[in-house]
Amino acid sequence: MTSKRRPIAILKVVVVVVCVALFAASQPAAAAQKEGTQPTGTPKSRVRVVGTINSITGNTITVTTDTGSEVSVIIQPSTRLVRSVPGQTDLKSASPIQMPDLQVGDRLLAGGIASEDGKSVLAATGIVMKKADIVEKQEQDRAEWQKHGLAGVVKAIDAGTETIKISTGTLAAEKLTIHISKDTIIRRYAPDSVKFDDAKPGTLDQIKAGDQLRARGTRSAEGSELAAEEIVSGTFRNIAGTVVATDQGNNSVTVMDLATKRPVTLKLTTDSQMHKLPPMVAQRIAMRLKGITPGGPGGGAAAGSPRIADAERPSPGSGPGQRPGGAPDFQQMLGRMPAVTLADLQKGDALMIVATEGSANSPSTAIILLSGVEPILTAAPSQAGTILSPWNLSTGGVAGAMGDTP
Repeated sequence: MTSKRRPIAILKVVVVVVCVALFAASQPAAAAQKEGTQPTGTPKSRVRVVGTINSITGNTITVTTDTGSEVSVIIQPSTRLVRSVPGQTDLKSASPIQMPDLQVGDRLLAGGIASEDGKSVLAATGIVMKKADIVEKQEQDRAEWQKHGLAGVVKAIDAGTETIKISTGTLAAEKLTIHISKDTIIRRYAPDSVKFDDAKPGTLDQIKAGDQLRARGTRSAEGSELAAEEIVSGTFRNIAGTVVATDQGNNSVTVMDLATKRPVTLKLTTDSQMHKLPPMVAQRIAMRLKGITPGGPGGGAAAGSPRIADAERPSPGSGPGQRPGGAPDFQQMLGRMPAVTLADLQKGDALMIVATEGSANSPSTAIILLSGVEPILTAAPSQAGTILSPWNLSTGGVAGAMGDTP
């Protein structure tokens, strides 16, 4: 998703085997315990802690793990600390790092002995990834996705030939074939998350028609095929309807789905994109969906408002889902539209929404919410949802770092 958290790629940084080997080769826990403070309670078992450093006091590092819990990691004189960098697949070239070099925001994988209550770990080893290195890698990955990425809605999967056919979400959709190989990284979104970080390793057989997919790789000369280095997919909902009610306290909106004729309540988060189409832009999109070329008297956008023509200009290079001189990408235009808040939505307003599938225990979360779409729903209600697809991925961390999801 193009949002507060821009796209980045997925990359294994330190594999599990390397981490296990490092921990196995480290000094016995008993020796480490003799040289420093013991964790509270009787040592229980050898564990690994992976998370982000949120405070450092003396030789104790408080880490917020990837499951949201807090663990105190006690660094001893015997603790082996090394610095890894994104993209590093082993620790042969990892450089030693000292306790004073650690900072809040750095990533830490610590291995050692857990206290009986599990709230602290006496570290025998520690692998550190500096925050600045992660940010730099994110920038590189973002550029890579922008240059070599494309996205669309899955139309068909052929397991025999390991290919996926998709239709892009441009205003003039094009058909593309994605080729999968044994080296292709495949990830799958969680049903109740819009975060790329929450995507888990997946398989080709999990992908089905109607899913939304983004791929990165080498595109053929004619642009109709792509050899994928990496793909991520998920099952998402396209909803077109009108506002029934808003709930500021729960940060949610209830919409009457025009397709099912039933109300649906959607959560809104800081990752949800919320925009409003200016009337002239909505009318021009509606004309395109009806097969009418915008133009003529009154066809121009109002002064100061975003223009659909802006999205039609070829971008320098191959942006996601678009070749130079290719069809306009609605997602590119979406980012230029005025932002709206929950308080701006009124009962009866027409909306187009892309949302998570949700689950029995978690309602759907809005990924993209677009208001000001009355002309579009009137002109082509059956096509309205497709122009918001595919969603732009929300990717905020170096997924796969340190052997597990970071």
